Amino acid sequence: MARVKGGNVSRVRRRKVLKEAKGYFGSKHRLYKTAQEQLFHSGAYAYRDRKQNKRNFRKLWITRINAACRENDISYSKFINGLSKAGIEINRKMLSQMAIDDAKSFASLVETAKKALNGEVVAPKKVEAKADAKKEEVKEVKKEEKKEVAKETEDLSKKTLAELKALAKDKGIKGYSTMKKDELLASLK
Repeated sequence: MARVKGGNVSRVRRRKVLKEAKGYFGSKHRLYKTAQEQLFHSGAYAYRDRKQNKRNFRKLWITRINAACRENDISYSKFINGLSKAGIEINRKMLSQMAIDDAKSFASLVETAKKALNGEVVAPKKVEAKADAKKEEVKEVKKEEKKEVAKETEDLSKKTLAELKALAKDKGIKGYSTMKKDELLASLK
């Protein structure tokens, strides 16, 4: 029997590996074996660092918040404790952005945290109530839209094939002339 070397398949596989290894130092971008090893390591490093990136950003946000807290005469830990006692739930990314961009609102948060630490009851703001009201309105609108869509689909199923084709033509659906009724209904939805 003739010897089978793999030919095209092997060459394509190796080229793919070498293409991914472009830019690596030395033989790691030239030789298949070392390039493949480096790709395995690169993948492992990338996976590890995607996890570490989240930790690094959290550290950065905490450092920024701490610096802004020190300017307002409070430590980071007391500030976070005060916010939790006041019932304010803002993540560290947002707090960090506020500390950088909007020092006045951050200072007001610090005052709220200080009051909560002193035992004063901080009344929840009406912003939350507005947000809840907006959520309910959005839910109602979605329910109404679903009802309208349901009515339209019921109405469409009662129409004739010619009427459905006319609707498809108005909406600009391609290939409507060769579609069957169920296909037209699906495309019109």
